Amino acid sequence: MKRNVRLLTGLMMILLVLISTACAAAKTETNTTNATTEPTSQPSAEAPAAERVINSLKGDITIPADPKRVIGLSVVYPEFLYALGVTPVAVQNYHEEYPSYLEEGFKDTVKMGIAQTPNFEAILAAAPDLIIAPIWWSDKDYDQLSKIAPTILLPERDNWKDELRDIAGVLGKESLAETVITDLQTKETAAKQKLDTLVGDETVMYMMVMEKEIIIYGETIDRGSFIHERLGLNPIKEFPQAERSISISLEKIPEYNPDHIILQLNNEFNEAIQNRYKELLDSSLWKNMTAVKNNHVYTMAGKEWFNLGMSPLADSYAIDEVLNVFENKQ
Repeated sequence: MKRNVRLLTGLMMILLVLISTACAAAKTETNTTNATTEPTSQPSAEAPAAERVINSLKGDITIPADPKRVIGLSVVYPEFLYALGVTPVAVQNYHEEYPSYLEEGFKDTVKMGIAQTPNFEAILAAAPDLIIAPIWWSDKDYDQLSKIAPTILLPERDNWKDELRDIAGVLGKESLAETVITDLQTKETAAKQKLDTLVGDETVMYMMVMEKEIIIYGETIDRGSFIHERLGLNPIKEFPQAERSISISLEKIPEYNPDHIILQLNNEFNEAIQNRYKELLDSSLWKNMTAVKNNHVYTMAGKEWFNLGMSPLADSYAIDEVLNVFENKQ
């Protein structure tokens, strides 16, 4: 009997050991399984994509997700890039020097000049990883450009805001583009209110001295719209409303006799323009105009105002200049 009891006791102990071992193994397996599967229940922190695919006018183009060496062709695209926080590695430039609001930022940016055909050698040497250009400017050169770097051609736009949005879409900076636009509109509104106090109903004529002609801008062209619509300065009543701009001779200028004249030199470094400007200043017809006699002529540099009405950076700079001259008018 005692032997049977001992045997039964021994069997029970063995059974308990087996059960304990099985439970421990099951727990270990459960923990191991949980440890293996738990991360899959959480979003994995994947490395950012090295490339993006952009739908362009030339189809889907693969570009770097975060391009570091960008070229924007046309004289205004570099300003759009810079407004979006991207300094281009090379630019097409009309003037020998950069406008003052770009001098510091573009100190290491290569100047390629401006021509009907891009400087492919300079573009290649700049080693871009992305080229952005308007189709009206670079369609004919697309094949050569795309051999140098991925090239995105963007549509022609009537408004610079849409051009800025197009470029922002390529760079993934859409929200920044809207901030740039909103900030400029806020600045324009404040300037318009201040100019209304400073100038009131007095008339303003915006004219440009070029090599072979003198041009007056109306309200329906980018430059004139900036002065007369966005800043609210009254245009001369004699300007033909059907025209965007008109070319006038020196003899015709007195027919447009405004209270104020904003005078821009298309290129202040151009000798022919300087000679025409001197001819204008020496003319008795010019000297007898109301704005001239009252010392209400404000001369603006060509390179600073070259992209006026076509770039947020140029417009912001011009707002400061216009406010300054009218605040200090004698």
